[in-house]
Amino acid sequence: MSCCTPDGSCSTGTGTGTGTATATAGTTTVYNVSGMTCGHCKATLTKEIGAVDGVLAVDVDLEAGQVTVTTADEPDDALLAKVVDDAGYELAGRAA
Repeated sequence: MSCCTPDGSCSTGTGTGTGTATATAGTTTVYNVSGMTCGHCKATLTKEIGAVDGVLAVDVDLEAGQVTVTTADEPDDALLAKVVDDAGYELAGRAA
């Protein structure tokens, strides 16, 4: 479940943090994700997606509602959707 309340505020009071990791090689895919509104959301998704085997980097853009994932090989969209959904957010597919 997302840490954010229905009005979009963070219910944890956690600071914003960067929640960004970078990599120089691999396959980069951008996903649209809904339900992200605060630094805690960013940190949660960075941690959860980053724990998936083969994920090299995660960059969460709250304003754009997108998560950029760099993987060693072609990403497993279904697995990433499950991880995002289990964390309380909704992966709405790849960005155009």
